Amino acid sequence: MYDPSMRVLTVLELLQARETVTGAELARRLEVSPRTVQRYVARLQDLGIPVEGRRGVGGAYRLKPGFRLPPLMFTGEEALSLALGLQALRHLGLQALAPAAQAAGAKLGRTLPHPLRELVGALEDAVQLGASPGVVTTDAALLARLLEAVRAARTVGFEYVSLHGEATARAVDVYRAVHLGGRWYAVGWCHLRGARRCFRLDRMRGLSVQEESFTPPEAFDALAYLRATLSDLPPTHEISVWLASPPGELAGRVSPWHTDLTPEGGGARLKTQREDLEGFAAFVLGLGCDFRVDSPPQLREVFGRLAGRCAAAQAGHTLAHDPGPCAGRPAAG
Repeated sequence: MYDPSMRVLTVLELLQARETVTGAELARRLEVSPRTVQRYVARLQDLGIPVEGRRGVGGAYRLKPGFRLPPLMFTGEEALSLALGLQALRHLGLQALAPAAQAAGAKLGRTLPHPLRELVGALEDAVQLGASPGVVTTDAALLARLLEAVRAARTVGFEYVSLHGEATARAVDVYRAVHLGGRWYAVGWCHLRGARRCFRLDRMRGLSVQEESFTPPEAFDALAYLRATLSDLPPTHEISVWLASPPGELAGRVSPWHTDLTPEGGGARLKTQREDLEGFAAFVLGLGCDFRVDSPPQLREVFGRLAGRCAAAQAGHTLAHDPGPCAGRPAAG
């Protein structure tokens, strides 16, 4: 599991995290004998760490009350885990925390001994974390307030905006915050619906923590509930379409709700999310400008089906109303 020096440091970390820790628990966590735990404790005492203990059955250890060692000692794996975790924040849709993550990374670097700092820096430079498709930017401050409410088991109030832009006031007992499929969700009991529900954080507005408290259910698996719920919903597609018309000419014709419209190549790049691809395809055709579908592939398939239906309808119109160039002429031969 660890080399002996790492086991000694682990004993110190466990003692700092708990008021008292039994020798049996330390032995189990470190996968060593109780006698070996006694040697690790003695080593800490030799280093000047005031570890107090009582012997015998049920013996336990603790740090002298009031003693606190700053957490400046990290193993290489611990330091790398922290550094990569800070880098990964933006891939959880929390770009607003990027400055804080950079500052925390700088502080981490200052706490490491020079060889370890160089090692972590080299490993960071050797790793690239690509952005996952479909990651939705989430308000970090809103997430922080939500987590505060989860910790305190307090009801939250917010306005929730549906896919169609309709807003309803909600009061929810949130059991867990869950990140799944590039989005953050709140899972809990909705007072309005009188049932468990899940809510996307990017559709919440004006979240506030209420005075009302609740008792969360025991052993509730919010992730499993969310997966089961989402499997019953129509898929939400991430759409990226180039329109041969500048944004200014599309003003008033393209809804700004959950839609990103930016200039690109003499036209406009439209990015949005939709469940109904056929409805969106009809909307694009109604804009009356040339376009190119970059994603998703399913949208190109929808346009292909529409083109086939249009061709069939046009052919049927021609057969019914256009006699053609040979109509009324005697048959050849």
